[in-house]
Amino acid sequence: MLAALLVLLVGGGVLSALFGGWDARPGGGPDGGWHVFPFVPLWLLFLGGVFIVIARAVRRTTRPVDDVMRAADRVAAGDYSVRVRPDGPPGMRRLGTAFNAMTERLAANEELRRNLLADVAHDLKTPLSVIRGNVEGVLDGVYPPDEAHLRTVVEETSVMLRLLDDLQTLSTAEAGMLQLHREAVAPGRLVDDVVAAFRARAAEKGIGLSGQATPGLPAIEADPVRIGEVLANLVANAIRHTPKGGSVRVDADHAGDGVTFVVADTGPGIPLEQLPQVFDRFVKSSDSGGAGLGLAIAKRLVEAHRGRIEARSPETGGAEVRFTLPLA
Repeated sequence: MLAALLVLLVGGGVLSALFGGWDARPGGGPDGGWHVFPFVPLWLLFLGGVFIVIARAVRRTTRPVDDVMRAADRVAAGDYSVRVRPDGPPGMRRLGTAFNAMTERLAANEELRRNLLADVAHDLKTPLSVIRGNVEGVLDGVYPPDEAHLRTVVEETSVMLRLLDDLQTLSTAEAGMLQLHREAVAPGRLVDDVVAAFRARAAEKGIGLSGQATPGLPAIEADPVRIGEVLANLVANAIRHTPKGGSVRVDADHAGDGVTFVVADTGPGIPLEQLPQVFDRFVKSSDSGGAGLGLAIAKRLVEAHRGRIEARSPETGGAEVRFTLPLA
């Protein structure tokens, strides 16, 4: 408004000087100096034009804000499909673009949340149905209370506990409250342990599983239980997506100031469009079981160790996930 007032005063003075004329006669003014004869119609025309320009500029600035406010009300009501058209000055256009990015993220998170609820409900309902069927069968005398039926109950209970443990681990790690029991760990020991744990499962599916650590690797500073979970998640995921006759390999090697672990398989690989979101919560392929928490947990555990993790699909095929941990 101050700038507009300055424009009016200066512009009015210029117009009056140009079209009203200056009276240069001695004593022409009341004080004996210069005297200005204002050109009133032109002054009013200029004044109206300035106000029109200012009104258009204000409207151009406030309209995008009004659009964002109306869209924000719809988002507050739960409508994440609303979008605004980036318009107006550069700052307003950036606001519109940022608002659209926010609503897109909210919509994606809402879809993931719904999928999570559906997946968790399904993953809990299946073992609960098995447990209930076996227990009711034993109570009704249909099944004998023998080891076979009781073992089924125990196995399905373990499935439920594993899912709940995954959810708890992920929420604890994301909150920064995960407790790590660090110690000096030999990388070769971690590789040998995970290969031994999954050798039977890989053989049952007809997949070759091998592992190797470069001789002379220094120890890393890590919680062996948590890093064991990371490797177990990666190997289990690799076996799940590798067809019969394929292979999975676990390696450990030098990486500058740390040690890098690599889990590679000969499966179909990870689609390029999914690579940026592969470590997000609840993201999984259409043929994958579970709730899509394995890689998200692995990422949080590696980062809790001050490490880094990445996934890629080599040109030779398959998928490869590698993470690096600092030395002890």
